[in-house]
Amino acid sequence: MGWTRRGIVLGGLASFGTVAVQKPTLAAASSYFSGTAVDNGVTFRSTNFAKIDKKWRRQVVKYFSSEPIGTVVVDTRHHFLYLIMENKTAIRYGVGVGREGFKWYGRATIDRKSLWPRWTPPPEMRERHPELPQSVEGGSPKNPLGPRAMYLLRDGVDTGYRLHGTLEPGSIGKDASSGCIRMFNEDAIDLYQRCPIGTAVQVLPHIADQAESAAQVSQATPVE
Repeated sequence: MGWTRRGIVLGGLASFGTVAVQKPTLAAASSYFSGTAVDNGVTFRSTNFAKIDKKWRRQVVKYFSSEPIGTVVVDTRHHFLYLIMENKTAIRYGVGVGREGFKWYGRATIDRKSLWPRWTPPPEMRERHPELPQSVEGGSPKNPLGPRAMYLLRDGVDTGYRLHGTLEPGSIGKDASSGCIRMFNEDAIDLYQRCPIGTAVQVLPHIADQAESAAQVSQATPVE
């Protein structure tokens, strides 16, 4: 796949710093939040799902795959993440993926998980954005990882990519990140508790065409 460590770090993390310092973006996105919720002692802004297109909301869909139950499959073209379940079904989550030039594909495993993770900009990012803080504590409203981070490794080596929450709910369903997979914060919390260490992850250009999406998505049962 031609990954380099420098490319992985830049591709996997570069967007975090930009998100963290763009106050106008946060202000413009305020309508995507409604009220607050408490998670493990941390109060955070709840996603205003009334403003979110229904197709991006978490739901159960019919899904046929040769991958084992419990596998996470990401369809970057159609902006969906599937957690494969029993009886030819999957929980489908809307996600934000890498923008042009920052997309990545391949297999990995969730070998580390963090609840309200701290974010530390890598040196390469700080060179480009010297205004960034040394780190942002977990639970901070400016932390771009949100309430959960699931770290993707290959053969024990950190790829630099994560599944995590977001400060920008409006970016779900778009090519907006620098490679990491963004989720609504509530969905990141949900997926985190469903995926143990060692969960297999496959990131593909597109797989929705392999699922019977057109008919089955419209008949999907929402997950409460």
